[in-house]
Amino acid sequence: MVIDTRLVRVIRRGSRTVVTDIAIALAALLATTPGGSAAEPAAARYTMVAFSNASARDLDVYESSDGTDFQPLALSAYRPPAGFVRDPSIFRHTDGQYYLTHTTADGANIGFARSSDRITWTPMKSWPVPLCCALLPGTGDGKGPVNPFGITGSAGFRDGPSLSPFTTKAWAPEWFIDDGRVHIIMSMSTGGGFVPYLLTALDATLTRWSWPVPLDGLNADRIDTTVVKVGSTYHAFTKNETKKVLEHAVAPALRGPYTFVPPGEWGTLVEGPTVTQLPNGDWRLYFDAYKAGKYLYSDSSDGMKTWTPPKELPGISGTARHFGVLREPA
Repeated sequence: MVIDTRLVRVIRRGSRTVVTDIAIALAALLATTPGGSAAEPAAARYTMVAFSNASARDLDVYESSDGTDFQPLALSAYRPPAGFVRDPSIFRHTDGQYYLTHTTADGANIGFARSSDRITWTPMKSWPVPLCCALLPGTGDGKGPVNPFGITGSAGFRDGPSLSPFTTKAWAPEWFIDDGRVHIIMSMSTGGGFVPYLLTALDATLTRWSWPVPLDGLNADRIDTTVVKVGSTYHAFTKNETKKVLEHAVAPALRGPYTFVPPGEWGTLVEGPTVTQLPNGDWRLYFDAYKAGKYLYSDSSDGMKTWTPPKELPGISGTARHFGVLREPA
C-alpha cells in the first residue's frame, strides 16, 4: 500500500487544517487505488442512425449507454423528400445541432438533414458531386472485357480507366471531424468501381464543399470507407468490393498515404464498417454481414492491433442496415 505523505503532514498541523488535508489525501489515494472512482470508465451516450431491411427510405434512431444494447429512440424518424436514406452518418456540430448525411441513390447527390433532438429532422439541400473525374482510377463493374494493356481503372473495360468526367454515383458518405474542420469521406464512381474521396466543408453552414480529393493509398474498387484517428495515426476501414471483405489501413495524415495492415478475422460478404470507442477505452468495429442478414461487432483493446472474433449485435441484428454511430458524453 502507498501512503500519501500528506497524511503524515496532517498530524503536524493545527486542527483547522486537519479535515481539509485528510480530504485531499483520501482523494489522492482514491485516484491511485485500483477500483477507485477515478479509474471507472467514462459514461457515454451512443446514438445510432440506420435504415432497415423493411425500408431504405426511412431513418431509424437508436440509443445505447454501452455501445451494445441499443434501444429505439425514434423509428421512422425521418424520410427525405425524395430518394433513399441509406448509409446514414451522424455528428454534432459546434452549433449544437445534429447533422445527417446519407446516400440518396439519386445519381451523384449526397443527402443532408439536421435536428436539435435526434428525433425531428429537417431536410437540407442535397449536394451534387461536380464533374471531376475523367480517368478516375477504379475497377470496372465486371461487365466489360479485361483491358489487354494491364491498366487498372473503372468503366469501359472491366479493369480499364474511366474516360467519363461524369460522377454517376456518390455513396456511403461519412462525417469525419479533424482539428475542427468538417469533412465527408465518400465513395465515388463514374460507372464502374468505387474510389474513396474526401470533401471538406468551406463554411460552418455545411452548404458549400471543396473539390473531391482521393485518399492516397486506398486505391480502386473500395467502398464504405470510414476513418478514425487514434493518437497521431489515422485508421481507415474499407470494403474491398472485389473480395467482399473489410480491410484496415493506416496513415500519418487524413489524405494519406495509407498502408494496409493485417485486419481482424471478420469474414467475407461484409460491408458498412463503423467504429466507435467504448466506455472502457476499447475500440469497437460494427459491420453488416449483408448476405447472412446479421449485424456483427469486433473489439480491440490494444490500439487496433488485434481484434476479437465477431459477435452478433443483440436486439437490432437482422433489422438495421449500414448504420452510423455517434458517441457523446452522457
